[in-house]
Amino acid sequence: MRVAVVGATGMVGQVMLDVLEKRNFPVEELIPVASARSVGKHVRFKGESIRIRSIEDAVAEKPDFALFSAGGAISKEWAPKFAKAGTTVIDNSSAWRMDPTKKLVVPEINGSTLTEEDKIIANPNCSTIQLVMTLKPLHRKYKIKRVIVSTYQSVTGSGKSAVDQLENEEKGLKDKMTYPYAIHRNAIPHCDVFEESGYTKEEMKLTHETKKILGDDTVLVSATAIRIPVVGGHSESVNIEFEEEFNLGEVRKLLSSFPGIRVQDNPELNSYPMPAFAMGKDEVFVGRIRRDFTQEKTLNLWIVADNLRKGAATNAVQIAEFLIKKDKEAGFVSIKL
Repeated sequence: MRVAVVGATGMVGQVMLDVLEKRNFPVEELIPVASARSVGKHVRFKGESIRIRSIEDAVAEKPDFALFSAGGAISKEWAPKFAKAGTTVIDNSSAWRMDPTKKLVVPEINGSTLTEEDKIIANPNCSTIQLVMTLKPLHRKYKIKRVIVSTYQSVTGSGKSAVDQLENEEKGLKDKMTYPYAIHRNAIPHCDVFEESGYTKEEMKLTHETKKILGDDTVLVSATAIRIPVVGGHSESVNIEFEEEFNLGEVRKLLSSFPGIRVQDNPELNSYPMPAFAMGKDEVFVGRIRRDFTQEKTLNLWIVADNLRKGAATNAVQIAEFLIKKDKEAGFVSIKL
């Protein structure tokens, strides 16, 4: 496969390169793309130094796939141009997620809805991916009525400048601020911009994207998103109310058997998900599974995942893997294998 990575020098772009290599994705030619100031520089891939190209040159090369992680404005302008050239675009920005003509995909949940005609595919928000991965098997069995989720999000979700801010503050240095307050030894209940409702865009992404991925507008989701001084991944405290009664043993079995989920739930041994454990891994970790004793048919649990991997890069690569597998099984020749 000929694969373009748009935003190859960014945090997610760098992880995309790592995931492509670690998962042994069939890359015949890598086309790294970055801003004009980076064109001509190099990135490392499979032990080789590969020259960064302009986005105009990448479109002209007509790659099989273009993995985008360069922001919504770039995606809006350039994804249609790649698609017109016959390239399948998998976009990590929010540009296409709620577009009714574009699919919002977590392969384990709704990958089967993809067709050969889907040339621009949206990658969900990082917080949404780990949430819906956990909700899907439970919703299928018990029918979810309402979800209350509080997220505790890594600074890596805000990019390299936020990581730099945290590291500088840890050293007692003052430099450019990504956040309105210090993040070291702090928790900021402010992810993305505030809307008139008092919720942030990040919180409303969890509401709207969950409904779209699950294909069920009746699922109610209320979120509070918090930034914490962590680099390993995002954590979520989740309260789920069902229509049907559940059994905790069955809940653990449903989660354990769902692809991509690892249950880590043994409080007696201090076994529970943590960002330090999830960092660099592709699974979604679930633990602290227990009944809400204040309300019937209601479950509490804790979810952790590396937001740069399953929350972004890994999910995008898995979409491409799913399409290749589907084309092989169908005998399509549109994607050159």
